[in-house]
Amino acid sequence: MKTFTLTFPDGSSLKSESAVSVLTILDRLGAPKNKILAVRINNDICSLSTEIDVNAELEPILVGSRKCSDIYRRSLCFVLAAAANSCFPETRLLVGHSLGYSYYYTLETGVPITKQDIDKLSSKMKELVEQDIVIQQDSLSYTDTLEMLKKAPQTGTVKQLKFTCPPKFKVNRLGDFCDLYFEPLVYSTGVLKQFDLMPYGKGFLLRFPSTAEPDKLSDFKDIPQLFSVYERYKNWGKQVGVTSAADLNELIHTRKTGEFIDIVETFQQKCIADIADMIHNRGNVKVVLIAGPSSSGKTTTSKKLSLQLRAIGYKPKVIELDTYYVERDKTPLDADGKYDYECLEALDIKQLNQDLTDLFNGKEIKLPTYDFTEGKRIYTGKTMNLEEKDILVLEGIHGLNDKLTPLVPAEYKFKIYLSALTQLNLDDLNRIPTSDNRLIRRIVRDSQFRGKSAADTISMWDSVQRGERLHIFPFQNNADVMLNTALDYELPVLKVYAEPLLRCVNPTQQEYAEASRLLRLLNHFSPIPANNVPGRSIIREFIGGSEFKY
Repeated sequence: MKTFTLTFPDGSSLKSESAVSVLTILDRLGAPKNKILAVRINNDICSLSTEIDVNAELEPILVGSRKCSDIYRRSLCFVLAAAANSCFPETRLLVGHSLGYSYYYTLETGVPITKQDIDKLSSKMKELVEQDIVIQQDSLSYTDTLEMLKKAPQTGTVKQLKFTCPPKFKVNRLGDFCDLYFEPLVYSTGVLKQFDLMPYGKGFLLRFPSTAEPDKLSDFKDIPQLFSVYERYKNWGKQVGVTSAADLNELIHTRKTGEFIDIVETFQQKCIADIADMIHNRGNVKVVLIAGPSSSGKTTTSKKLSLQLRAIGYKPKVIELDTYYVERDKTPLDADGKYDYECLEALDIKQLNQDLTDLFNGKEIKLPTYDFTEGKRIYTGKTMNLEEKDILVLEGIHGLNDKLTPLVPAEYKFKIYLSALTQLNLDDLNRIPTSDNRLIRRIVRDSQFRGKSAADTISMWDSVQRGERLHIFPFQNNADVMLNTALDYELPVLKVYAEPLLRCVNPTQQEYAEASRLLRLLNHFSPIPANNVPGRSIIREFIGGSEFKY
């Protein structure tokens, strides 16, 4: 008889000869049972209904952690889908994009959803939560899964099964409702007490708590510009007939990707050209400030925008904000005692503004460079001045924060916010998180150009996102315009590079769960060879081979 050992967070262990249910050992995980929503087993995230029959190290996933928030939100989405199936059995529920601490949904009826329908959904969700129903995991054959989805009806998910064809599927079940299993859910519905449904646009928002405050809903903060960008891209996706992984896979399998890539790139180029026209129409813009989160394509966008500005008579000149870092001994430290290059105080704001003021007053300035090895600013004799048709382009994370350029008159500034906001869904009910697009970009770029493993990039991602929440996202509404830099064909391209890197993350590493999750995401896409990617595409910033010089 095989004996295996379970090792708990406090170092104690349990030997067993038969499978052990996680539910029976919750008191050994070193935290209150009501604070544990899932468990990490050999660095893989698993639901509390999991049975263990191998040597394993266990760690609880606690309320207040990012992983716990992901599980809570995903479980709320599942309960909403079950409620919609009960209230509107003949109508497809369609998940949209995120908006703050909420997800946008619509019903496929062609008309806006009514307040009465939203209240009906909300009441059904509350009923399911109050009943504290166990969410079960089952396995169904390929044929049975197809039949289940056709009855739902989930026609988009049915279409995806043409390209994902294992002999059986794992599904989540809540009463009579089933959906494909993507990631772990909570054990039972009773823990999902904090949520709200709120009318918005033509649909509604499913609101949920933040990670920092898991026991309450924060005040809703609208981001109308961001929603408008999403809507524009969603409508564009419908026009070209590609709104899901299944639609894209169909193009790939019918060998029609070439034309689609051209359409995607042309549409993005048009959006950039529109921004150049907006700058021109303002008349008195002297500096364009480009900001966005990590791997949103800021560098390539600045180069593409510069070309568009040249085409309408401007002469763009670039100032790199990195060259204005303060000396190493003046660089602030973060909570871990490391140099914090992402905070505003890491930049010499006084010198930057003096130089900008001098430029706008017709003076010549000395341009600095920064020696990251020595932590010193150096002047090499390079200078700059502005002539009549010259316009400055500044690209950096603080571009939307007016504290970066307090001495520059507001009418001189034009602010652009970038993010990779893919309009594609995996299927009817499962969205692609916007940060996943950027994380996969960064994993590929860090491997190609910085010699980092996927585990290295994943390990620092929480810190990167923390910096974005502090220094970028609060200033989104300050932008004059928002630009979506996601390309709807990019995940099949990045898949070719990312999958081998992610497979190298093994179960002894803390990053294994995230690597596995990203692999499951990429598994929904068929590959597109990189030779189909144009030389000036934003994707080239991450995979290499760009016609631009970086």
